[in-house]
Amino acid sequence: MTRSKTFQAYLPNCHRTYSCIHCRAHLANHDELISKSFQGSQGRAYLFNSVVNVGCGPAEERILLTGLHAVADIYCENCKTTLGWKYEHAFESSQKYKEGKFIIELAHMIKDNGWD
Repeated sequence: MTRSKTFQAYLPNCHRTYSCIHCRAHLANHDELISKSFQGSQGRAYLFNSVVNVGCGPAEERILLTGLHAVADIYCENCKTTLGWKYEHAFESSQKYKEGKFIIELAHMIKDNGWD
């Protein structure tokens, strides 16, 4: 008997979604995408307003390309792969829009549902 994987949240099949490339857990709805113009530690990354099936580590201060931020690494709740980070606090006023938002690196996600 094979057990199917269960995730904390499933996004509707009628929407374009992004999933973990390693285990296919749903991560974000395309409607939550804010920007494709971000850089992660392993290449290009997308900024999302909200995500699902993601855990959050402790916040720490890091100097990123756009200045000092307090960020917390985020990981897939299913396979525990580090996906990117959550912006907890931006020290520059021009970067405040990122607070509470999520970066997921393209190296860790795949497009699912209705991209044709």
